[in-house]
Amino acid sequence: TANHFKCIDMIIENANYKPSERFIKELHGVLKNGTSDSRKAWFAVGDYKRQVNEVGGHHTTSPEHVAAKMKELITKYNRKDKHTFEELLDFHYQFEAIHPFQDGNGRIGRLILFKECLRNNIVPFIITDNIKMFYYKGLNEWPHNHERLTDTCLSAQDQMKSVLDYFKIIY
Repeated sequence: TANHFKCIDMIIENANYKPSERFIKELHGVLKNGTSDSRKAWFAVGDYKRQVNEVGGHHTTSPEHVAAKMKELITKYNRKDKHTFEELLDFHYQFEAIHPFQDGNGRIGRLILFKECLRNNIVPFIITDNIKMFYYKGLNEWPHNHERLTDTCLSAQDQMKSVLDYFKIIY
């Protein structure tokens, strides 16, 4: 939890910058530093995975292809200065499909999504436990149906807006 709060600080401090491989790896390094995973010789803290993994029963990018896929994803994304909500979700889906780290991909992906909302002047949101299953189902459906993930994230955004309204924070 302490590491996650350090990552939130990094997200806020770097909100105005385009995402980079270096920053994403640094974020992972902070998130996983000092954890039981960091004591495993095969676990690459702050670097791309060394072993095959999967998410939700789906194959992910094999370790030998992760660096190229991440470079391609970030280069393509950074060609534009500003992105729509749907483009942010698509980038997030692609990141999760690559699944570049051994562990912590979901947390890193959602932190990047939060950061990119800030950078693109979109109200950020948090995927809470009560909607996490809709979020996972939405990610699973994204290639053929954008509706569930979009609706889930918009619902989370509405929750954030109600908090911002309560504290009279203009968005």
